Amino acid sequence: MAINLKEVDGVPIKRKHIASCHCGSVQIELDLPNGLEDVRRCDCSLCRRRGAIAASVPLSGINILKGESDLNLYQFNTNTAKHYFCGKCGVYTHHQRRSNPEQYGFNVACLEGINPLTIEGVPTYDGVNHPADRK
Repeated sequence: MAINLKEVDGVPIKRKHIASCHCGSVQIELDLPNGLEDVRRCDCSLCRRRGAIAASVPLSGINILKGESDLNLYQFNTNTAKHYFCGKCGVYTHHQRRSNPEQYGFNVACLEGINPLTIEGVPTYDGVNHPADRK
C-alpha cells in the first residue's frame, strides 16, 4: 500500500525540492516530478531507532548542493544499504536502499517547509524480515 503525495498539509512538493540537515551544513536538491513517492516507515533495527519517514527517488534524483564532505556513511549487516547523515548535527538525510539499490530513500523531515508528522496512514515496511536476510 504505497502512499504518493503531491502536497503535505497544504504545502506543495516542488519538482526540485531542497532538503537539508538540522545545522544546514548538508543541502540536497531532490528531483520530485511526481511528488513524494513510496512514503513509508521501516521497522529494521536502524530505521526503528531513527524513526524517520522516508520516500524514494532514483539514484539520479539527488544532487548534493553542499556539504558532501560533511556526510558520514553508516553500513551494517549485509553492507548493501548506505546510510548518510550529517557529521556535524547527526541528522539522517538519505540512504541508498538495500531493497532497491537503484534508488535513494530520503528523510521527508529534511524537506524545506514539510512536517512529516502531519502525514496520516504511513505504512511500515517489514525490514526485520528482509528477503535478503533469508538463506
